[in-house]
Amino acid sequence: MDGVININKPADWTSQDVCSKLRGRLHIKKIGHTGTLDPMATGVLPVCVGNATRIIEYYDKDKKKYHASMKLGISTDTLDITGEILGTCDYSKVTENVVREAFTGYIGTVDQVPPKYSALKVNGKRAYDLARSGADFEMKARETEIYENKITRLDLVTGEIEFDVTCKKGTYIRTICDDIGRKLGCGAVMTALVRTASGIFTIEEAIDIETLCEMSDEEIGSRIIPMQDTLNELGIIALNNNRITAFCNGNSSYITNCRIIENSRFDNIYRVYSGDIFLGIGAIGHEGLKPLKVLYHQ
Repeated sequence: MDGVININKPADWTSQDVCSKLRGRLHIKKIGHTGTLDPMATGVLPVCVGNATRIIEYYDKDKKKYHASMKLGISTDTLDITGEILGTCDYSKVTENVVREAFTGYIGTVDQVPPKYSALKVNGKRAYDLARSGADFEMKARETEIYENKITRLDLVTGEIEFDVTCKKGTYIRTICDDIGRKLGCGAVMTALVRTASGIFTIEEAIDIETLCEMSDEEIGSRIIPMQDTLNELGIIALNNNRITAFCNGNSSYITNCRIIENSRFDNIYRVYSGDIFLGIGAIGHEGLKPLKVLYHQ
């Protein structure tokens, strides 16, 4: 069982709760997810099983898609509706044009200040632990990329807004809601969040964790996607058959022994094949093709 399962994470579960449930069902220790979802969030959570846990780092450049809901006129310490209310504000003078301008302006390269209630580490400690203890600390702004930020529903009577966002890994949707609320001058909090896609994984093809755990081993096996089929940001290289042993032993191969089938969008890192055999992950450099992760054993 080496591959990736596209789980539809339920609300009130942590991402680690999903992994723990799968470890118990599959009796496999090597299980890890590719991107944390907050407990209140639902949706796509790719979970790597077996040797696929060795390639989690290569999902970092996968684009994420979310459908989010927010409420104007409220500010909380967590930037979402589950937090302690810090203040309320009248939003009756906020116009539709101003709201739409705020969203269209929140696209491209953006500096975000992550929420204090997040899993990021500050001086070696989780930010949410520091926040809960009442410690005084600041979160540093981080650059992220917003590719799309589109309103799908706008109700200024209730102050409710729904929107779809496509972004880079590490983007906080709660912060988008808070930033836009600040720009509008009335505050805002996130009220719901669904991750609809992560790389090749989509919500339409995701499976509920409880449903999966009730399946037979054979049925679960049919839901596991081969790891090499999930790394679309990595290119593809065909390696000469006489270099299989060298690759598996961690030795580099001259570029003349390789043929690039598909260009890489991930720092010259490639999926390496010999015929139909997936050998692992390699990088092209001055010395030729260097093995990074050997995933095939002769």
